[in-house]
Amino acid sequence: MNPEPAQPVIDTHVILRDGDKLLFSQRGGPYGYGRWHMPSGKLDRGEPLTEGAARELLEETGVAVDPDHLRLVQVVHHKQSETVERIGFFFEATRWSGHPVNREPAKCLGLEWFTVHELPEDIIEYPQEGLLGYLRDTGSLSEHGWK
Repeated sequence: MNPEPAQPVIDTHVILRDGDKLLFSQRGGPYGYGRWHMPSGKLDRGEPLTEGAARELLEETGVAVDPDHLRLVQVVHHKQSETVERIGFFFEATRWSGHPVNREPAKCLGLEWFTVHELPEDIIEYPQEGLLGYLRDTGSLSEHGWK
């Protein structure tokens, strides 16, 4: 018997970086309420990764980034549950236009800049795995939740 092929959810995460400052979003929805993560979202069917990342960043924060200026810095294969797995692609953005504003107040409590030296204490584990892999330069792939 052949095993069933994986059907992971594909996520994009954008690490908006201004020098040593990173933009974080505080969750307002039921998953991870009050906890921090970077602007992120699910890739739409038929959408290239960089375009999906740029779209999600714009939808959530009003910040526009050229998809060609996004740099892939980490991939996380995350086991969310026994039936759901996700693959998160983490992109660094250092050039953009606009100023971050909370464009999804039903899903987000607020946006805030933190330095790489003083990250928020309560980052959701899955995006934290990608962020720390990027900051510590521990390789381009992390596996989270499998053990």
